Amino acid sequence: MLTLDLTNTPRWHDLAPGVRVQLRPLTTALMVATRSDPAVEAVPEDASDEERAVAFAKALARRAVLAWEGIGDADGKLIDPSPGAIDALLDVWPIFEAFQLTYVSKGLLLEQEKNASALSPNGPSAGASATAKPASKPARTARRG
Repeated sequence: MLTLDLTNTPRWHDLAPGVRVQLRPLTTALMVATRSDPAVEAVPEDASDEERAVAFAKALARRAVLAWEGIGDADGKLIDPSPGAIDALLDVWPIFEAFQLTYVSKGLLLEQEKNASALSPNGPSAGASATAKPASKPARTARRG
């Protein structure tokens, strides 16, 4: 069952011990805007999937991050989110992975669900229902000559 969050309020996500970000809900409008982000569109056609994923994640984060806690500059002074700081944050591998898992993947899992195949009527994925009506009488076979 798909559960709709009708409040559409930002939520805090823990990305690492002591590091959390407040993110806008992952909406269609946010995803569409990110797809047409100049940084995403500037990715060369021959770029790897990984390069595309990083460019998309950074563009999405620049739109989604509203606030954060536990993030500072090189001197340990707390800093506010900015486009450059958000990009630098996602350059930290464990943070990138956590952002992908806690935020982006939820939208992608829903996308996968709508592309999934039906369960098999028997076997390990039993549960699909038959779509064809049973035959009313046996089929005739071709004559052998």
